[in-house]
Amino acid sequence: MKLLVLLIAVALVSCNRQPEVVSAAETTPVVPVVKVARANLTNDIKLTAEFEPYQEIDVMAKVSGYVSAIRVDIGDRVAEGALLATLEIPEMKNELTKAHATIQATEADIAAARDELRRAESARDIAHLSFTRISQVANQEKGLVPQQQLDEVHSRDLMAEAQVASAKSLLSAAQQRSAVARAEEARVKTMFEYSNITAPFAGVVTKRFANKGSMIQAGTASQSQAMPLVRLAQDNVLRLVLPVPESAVSRIRPGETLDVMVPSLHKTFPGRVARSNQTVQMSTRTMDTQVDVANANFVLVPGMYAEVNLRLDEHNNALAVPVDSVDGTGADAHVFVVQNGRLHSTAVSTGLETAQRIEIRSGLQDGDTVVVGRQSGLKDGQPVQTKFVDFAGH
Repeated sequence: MKLLVLLIAVALVSCNRQPEVVSAAETTPVVPVVKVARANLTNDIKLTAEFEPYQEIDVMAKVSGYVSAIRVDIGDRVAEGALLATLEIPEMKNELTKAHATIQATEADIAAARDELRRAESARDIAHLSFTRISQVANQEKGLVPQQQLDEVHSRDLMAEAQVASAKSLLSAAQQRSAVARAEEARVKTMFEYSNITAPFAGVVTKRFANKGSMIQAGTASQSQAMPLVRLAQDNVLRLVLPVPESAVSRIRPGETLDVMVPSLHKTFPGRVARSNQTVQMSTRTMDTQVDVANANFVLVPGMYAEVNLRLDEHNNALAVPVDSVDGTGADAHVFVVQNGRLHSTAVSTGLETAQRIEIRSGLQDGDTVVVGRQSGLKDGQPVQTKFVDFAGH
């Protein structure tokens, strides 16, 4: 009996319950939106490279010899023309002495040839005077001077003239030998000066190969493996060789300034595009481009990594929306615009795209409200509620 009463009571309660009413506000989805605004858009690519010395060489010896003194070591900074090392070359000293003695001998030959020329000129003058006088007498007094005597005097005059010519030739030859001897002495002196090895440019010594007493072969001797004395690097200006992609080659302009970021130092340095090889490598589709970075304080060290943001394109005051506002690409691109609480699918024409924003060339106006984020499930004309989000976050 009690069970029957309980069942009747439950039935009465069920009959009196009203059906639940679902409000429209609970079924309308909430979508994140932003206002269309203008922004400065830039398209950059990040390129990385290692710093290299502006120039680096192994300093070789021009002549062979023993190192008598080496004045620099690793890390030393040297000025252009500074003495790095001195070689001991005994045989070259002997050659210089020989060349000097040869010059003295040729000078003596020149002096002797000049004396001989003066003697020959004196003999010629006497012979010519005698011939002139006898010729005058023979012309004035016919038959007084035998013809044979006149011929003999004339012959001596011609012989004296020939001796003068011969003496002049001997003097000229002695002078030529003297010039050759002086040239040889100058050559030996020049070669001897190479025993003092100097810095071809200002820089830092990055490696030392030789010590005092080391035998150094001449760097021009291709048949031998000549050992350098030191390695010298110019680091007051450093180089970056950037692999610029083919798509960005047209943007490279010599003389353009770039910001060079060095992550290990957390600093940015100004760089300048110096040159490029004007060739796109087939294997990597990149063009090597050299950027020079001044390093007057020697803060930068060759081998450090550096990053360069290369600006490919720039549109200032462009109408822009977050990238995830646009669904589709090209002619199929569209956005959802919220007007009077409803969605409206609007076709748009896009332009420059960055990591966060995309340029809208047509289809929207400044101040329009567009949906951002995932758009699956949204339909044209659908009523929605809006929630504005931070534009910078997209």
